[in-house]
Amino acid sequence: MKIRLDREACVGHGRCYELAPDVFEEDERGHCRLRFETVPPELEEQARLGEANCPEDAITLEGEG
Repeated sequence: MKIRLDREACVGHGRCYELAPDVFEEDERGHCRLRFETVPPELEEQARLGEANCPEDAITLEGEG
């Protein structure tokens, strides 16, 4: 599974990195930063949680099985 972030849409609510810290992290402005673009299978559930809780829909998952 691939993960994409629309940096323009992210305003820094922080839900993603609070709920899924192994997938997302905070940048110097408090906005989301991806730890990687290809999500390891064991972290796919965290990636889905981050995507589902982004109020701006800035996170997109691709290639879900």
